[in-house]
Amino acid sequence: MKIKSYNPANNALLGEIEQTDVNEIKNIVSKSKKAFETWGFLTITERISYIKKLYEAFKSKKNEFAKLITNEMGMPISESLFGIDSGLEHIEWYMNNVEKILGNKTTYEDDKETDKIIFEPKGVTAVIIAWNFPFESFVLQAVTNLIVGNTVIIKHSELVPLCSQFIYNIVSSVLPENVYSVVYGAGEVGRNLLEQDIDFICFTGSTKTGQSIYKLAGEKFLEAVVECGGSAPGIVFDDADIDNVIESMYINKFTNSGQICDGQKRLIVHSSKIDEVLEKYKKFIESKNIGNPLNEETEIGPLVSKEQLEKLESQVLDAVEKGAKVICGGKRLENTNGNYYLPTILTNITKDMRVYTEEVFGPVIPIIPFNTIEEAIMIANDTQYGLGGYVYTKDRKKFDTIVKQLKTGMIAWNNLYYLRPCNPFGGYKKSGIGRNNSEFGLKELCNIKVVTYEK
Repeated sequence: MKIKSYNPANNALLGEIEQTDVNEIKNIVSKSKKAFETWGFLTITERISYIKKLYEAFKSKKNEFAKLITNEMGMPISESLFGIDSGLEHIEWYMNNVEKILGNKTTYEDDKETDKIIFEPKGVTAVIIAWNFPFESFVLQAVTNLIVGNTVIIKHSELVPLCSQFIYNIVSSVLPENVYSVVYGAGEVGRNLLEQDIDFICFTGSTKTGQSIYKLAGEKFLEAVVECGGSAPGIVFDDADIDNVIESMYINKFTNSGQICDGQKRLIVHSSKIDEVLEKYKKFIESKNIGNPLNEETEIGPLVSKEQLEKLESQVLDAVEKGAKVICGGKRLENTNGNYYLPTILTNITKDMRVYTEEVFGPVIPIIPFNTIEEAIMIANDTQYGLGGYVYTKDRKKFDTIVKQLKTGMIAWNNLYYLRPCNPFGGYKKSGIGRNNSEFGLKELCNIKVVTYEK
């Protein structure tokens, strides 16, 4: 069976890759286990030497890879280039800090003994990741596992098989054989991989799939790091300087055409600011270039697939039928064969609308008014998700109040952002379990062993 890859800008066929069958998956797992017997027992310094070569290989292929990402999933080329730079920055941080983070830790010492904690790799890790950031997700989920000593078998989304193949070709040219392996296919292939004799699971994707994977991990008594969806609130207080934060309000929502797990999915605005926000946000959004993502001037590209476009349409239609008002957008871009949806602002939002209860993965932002800080917090927390959060105010006390009461894993103030390799990435509630990045994320990929030494 062939997996077909389409260009979302025009829905032309880009290429095909053979789906991985069950017997081949079993063989891949067996080889990965054998490779772990060597890779897992290298010193951290020895593994870093390989990761350094990997870093250089991706750096040398940056422009070629960015073009492929843009062609296969529709990300504007400027964002694809930025994303590769961000991924490389993360790899560099891992290389510079992993020895310090995972070095042996002395927990107790007296005149008779010394107790230490040793961090050891878990073994074969199944990595299943989404389509929206093919390189960054690979870095956060796969490179981290490799550098701590796990072998990796990865399955990217079936929507970006060519990106997955591109990554595999680079990694396999640098790392020892079978340390990094790849399988191609949709959910069934991922399920087959997880049913094999693996040691650990790392996942990025929808909450529904994440819950299913975590259930399977529980049945197998395996640990798993599961990073899922989000419906991040952006709270705009009455003292917010809209002119100063309007660009951040745009970036937090419309980067990658709104296809970001921790992106700002709901804008909760003080009633006194509604008119100003609507006027300035609409003007700012409508000034952006939407079109061919390979054009360096394009700021909003297509959605990744026809299915994603149709889901977004159905969410907006549901809202309009229940009384929502379209301030701008609200429809497909005309005269194109691609999966384009116009940047959209919705008001008159009610709790029974799908744009309120579901994750909106596209360039659509519902705006909800509030009058008191207590009301803002209640609306912000009224979701099954808890990944990111954004607060716009000049008042540090207001921000600190939100920090204490907002049930999310990450919160940004005004024009700041939290995504750095030194910071853990992950959320509360149904946004996931565990963390990526930072010392906390790296340690989650290891077994912890306590050893008592006699003096």
